[in-house]
Amino acid sequence: MNSMDAELEAALDAQEASGLRRTLRRVDSAQGREITLAGRRVLNFSSNDYLGLASHPAVTEASSRAARDFGAGSGASRLISGSLAPHHELEAALAAWKGSPAAITFGSGFAAAVGVIPALVGRSDVVILDRRVHACCVDGARLSGAKLRVCRHNDLTHLEELLRWARGRPGNRRILVITESVFSMDGDQAPVADLVALKDRYGAWLMLDEAHASGLFGNRRSGLAEAAGVAERVEVQMGTLGKAIGAAGGYVCGSRTLIEHLINQARSFIFSTAPVPAAAAGACEGIRRVQGPEGAERCAALWSRIGELAAMCPGLPASSAILPVLVGDERRTMGRSARLLDQGFFVPGIRFPTVARGQARLRISLTAAHHPADVTHLGTALSSPEV
Repeated sequence: MNSMDAELEAALDAQEASGLRRTLRRVDSAQGREITLAGRRVLNFSSNDYLGLASHPAVTEASSRAARDFGAGSGASRLISGSLAPHHELEAALAAWKGSPAAITFGSGFAAAVGVIPALVGRSDVVILDRRVHACCVDGARLSGAKLRVCRHNDLTHLEELLRWARGRPGNRRILVITESVFSMDGDQAPVADLVALKDRYGAWLMLDEAHASGLFGNRRSGLAEAAGVAERVEVQMGTLGKAIGAAGGYVCGSRTLIEHLINQARSFIFSTAPVPAAAAGACEGIRRVQGPEGAERCAALWSRIGELAAMCPGLPASSAILPVLVGDERRTMGRSARLLDQGFFVPGIRFPTVARGQARLRISLTAAHHPADVTHLGTALSSPEV
């Protein structure tokens, strides 16, 4: 064993000792209500495919057709080898869905965040992050070199204190507030309308990550900003295409000036090969489905499943498709996850650094594909002393 491997093996051993070592779980099936995990079929309560579109025949056919027509790869970045039609069609669909003048897409939500934030702010500016915002936004903020301040979770009083401090610094500095509309590990909602009013009062910009709200809220099901009636006042609407949309990729919607600026300044866009055309076409079809009658039906079914599980398990939040069961200890969390798997339920355990130390939890995510009986069986298992 060489010296690098020896050091890394020691680090892995330390993670193992603290109950924090991860391993990959091979799945031999498409994402859906059930998956084949380690050779057996189990009910899947781990997926962010909230509306069950990842395996939808129309979505997969759109992806297949784009692969046949445009190939498996995109060739190079869109500024080098030309910008394929599926990407333009997707961005037009995104802008219309979000009620924005324009949109830009990235290979992932992570790539969107780490490209967009440094393109908007720099060393003389201030970024204010909600304490529980996704890691991609934290990393993007660090890359920007801006002065960082962390706001207590969903605490408007603390946010105003930070905004007042930032606005009082010498010079006309840019202030960017970054938060999620639905938080990925807690499932709770940000007070979006109040956030918009507050950032407007101090002349700040708001970057709102709608990854876990898109598909679930609003008449078009475009997210909490739409549902709150403030979408046009959010400067940067960010999200992913790999959750309720059922495909893959990340996006930002906003003004045409913003999007033109990102085309010229967002390094993860400029220096990355474009996403595969199949993903873009699948996402475009997913957006069409989400907005239409089928999307309304699937969304209603999802909210029914959420209500059913919350009714069986008092104390579980029911404000999104993410219903966390707080356990605390990392090893105990993983033990409960393993026992649920033994009973045929795949419910992942979430540990540090995804959540704070001592805040480990089971993260249950429900989808429109789940049956009422699935939820009943899971609720019974969760209340069992054996779990």
